[in-house]
Amino acid sequence: MSNVLELIKIRKSFGNEVVLNDLSLTVKEHTATVLIGASGSGKSTLLRCINLLETIDDGQIFLDGLEISDPLISVDEVRRKLGMVFQSFNLFPHKTVVENITLAPTKVHGVEAEQAREQAMLLLKRFDLADKADQYPDRLSGGQQQRVAIIRSLAVSPRVLLLDEITSALDPVLVNEVLSIVRDLKHDGMTMVLATHEMGFATQVADEVCFLESGLILERGSAEQVLKNPRNAKTQDFLKRVHEAGRL
Repeated sequence: MSNVLELIKIRKSFGNEVVLNDLSLTVKEHTATVLIGASGSGKSTLLRCINLLETIDDGQIFLDGLEISDPLISVDEVRRKLGMVFQSFNLFPHKTVVENITLAPTKVHGVEAEQAREQAMLLLKRFDLADKADQYPDRLSGGQQQRVAIIRSLAVSPRVLLLDEITSALDPVLVNEVLSIVRDLKHDGMTMVLATHEMGFATQVADEVCFLESGLILERGSAEQVLKNPRNAKTQDFLKRVHEAGRL
């Protein structure tokens, strides 16, 4: 499998606070890389740096061999190849579900409106939301809104899908309906990097789990190794605290 993403010694600070500290990571095609760690460990910042929402201070980021951290790169061109799903859905409230999904294909990728709608309807049908196509986001449950946000990212056929704590704003009852989409995408071979607190879910989908603390990857390996038999004392402590919180 080829490397889709490669991050080399990434450094990122906000003022005097170092958020990413010489962090390196390789993501292979058709794999799911899961980032775990406490809040403030650098997971979300790492995803935002990959999507060029944050500018790194040092290091290099490559997408399919092209250095996307080069200051001269076209940010819009890079983002056409990346899908990003946030904690808070970020749907346009004044647009219907299908309008939210077709916006990027028509405005950014130049897809004809009719074709974009056909593709959107196929995705909505696949994920059991076809009957919501002409609804506005505020008429949907949180789980439905997050599924629409994922579908919106899929509509541009991204090279990599970035998922940032996509269930953290949801009622526990709605979590599984969102995670089921990610399981389907994993089955399809979508390349994904996701930050999550759902350890059981991470066990199901991760090809590699990376434990972050203070902007460093302290431990990485298979889900079985990192989540069931962690070697690093800080990983062990983190998983113990998660377990005690009832999330494992």
